[in-house]
Amino acid sequence: MNLKNTTNIFVDCHVFDSGFQGTRTYIQGLYTDLMQYNDLHLYLGSNNPKSLQTIFGDHPNVTYVKYQYHNKFWRLLVDIPKIIKKNKIDFAHFQYTVSPIKRCKYIVTTHDVLFIDFPNYFSFFSRFINTILYQQSAKWSDIRLTVSEYSKQKLEQHFGISDYVLTPIAVDGAFFETYIKEQVKARVANEYSLNDYIIYVSRWEPRKNHQMVLKAFVDLELYKKHQLLFLGSESIFNQEYQELFDGLSPEIKNQITTINNTDFQTMLLLLRGASAAVYPSFAEGFGIPPLESVAAKIPTICSNKTAMSDFSFFNEFYFDPNNQTEFNHKLLYILENNTTAAFEQMAFSIKEIYNWEESAKVVYQLLKETTK
Repeated sequence: MNLKNTTNIFVDCHVFDSGFQGTRTYIQGLYTDLMQYNDLHLYLGSNNPKSLQTIFGDHPNVTYVKYQYHNKFWRLLVDIPKIIKKNKIDFAHFQYTVSPIKRCKYIVTTHDVLFIDFPNYFSFFSRFINTILYQQSAKWSDIRLTVSEYSKQKLEQHFGISDYVLTPIAVDGAFFETYIKEQVKARVANEYSLNDYIIYVSRWEPRKNHQMVLKAFVDLELYKKHQLLFLGSESIFNQEYQELFDGLSPEIKNQITTINNTDFQTMLLLLRGASAAVYPSFAEGFGIPPLESVAAKIPTICSNKTAMSDFSFFNEFYFDPNNQTEFNHKLLYILENNTTAAFEQMAFSIKEIYNWEESAKVVYQLLKETTK
């Protein structure tokens, strides 16, 4: 095998068959840049390759392949080994968990092991099985990647593996594009009946802390002037949030909108139309949504815990996700004050620090070194 010729890389893209999350952003950004290398041929696999094709486009060095099974274990045990053998794959790239039937070299990206440090947010079974799967997947892999310094330290601490290479998640260029705010707001109002709204983009899990946003919305009586939009698919039921929501009056409930699954362009539209964005998560392996909202010039406040503590440019727009009073104060501040200059500077910093070109170069170099 020689990178002077074509290197065949299979990428497990099953995450694109569900809602938005960090792994999807990671694969899309990284491989959009890697497909610029003509000596790489990418095989992207999912249950819906036509949808995948609309995201990545048509390229001479990209082939879309369809999975036969929707079940995770059948996909790893049957689908992927067959695809690897049929297409003479040199490297297969997985997120977290690799196929136990190894027919080529493996790349694994372990985004986080939050279930070890925050066990109360995960079931015993998921903690038990994922500890085994993630650690074994790392041992079987020839290239090990992660997305933040926080995750790198935790992986070394818990798995005893020190050679993880950083490939930080970057922000898609679409978020930095200019747009006319009033036109976007008018379109969102017309199509979604949303006006002057606060947005939280995240899938639903207890660690995502949706209840903090709801409490602020109610306690500060923001529902009198604003609406609240939760955008993200449901992953793990949040009992605390649901109990709070069920106890609200119809007047307040009518000001709260939840959208589970949507496409990228709709998500971008709804983000651009927002008056403010929040990200109160207790724990993240990276935490891309607050960077995306800042890139779109939306006033944003962000949790200062775990991997998000790396986003030092948030400065006064950081808050402790365990401190409701601080969150309320920061949210009111960005709603009531002109913070345009501050967030324009933050957007510039994000564009400089987090970009896919650099992460793609790192992976490409690792591919060359591993094939020697």
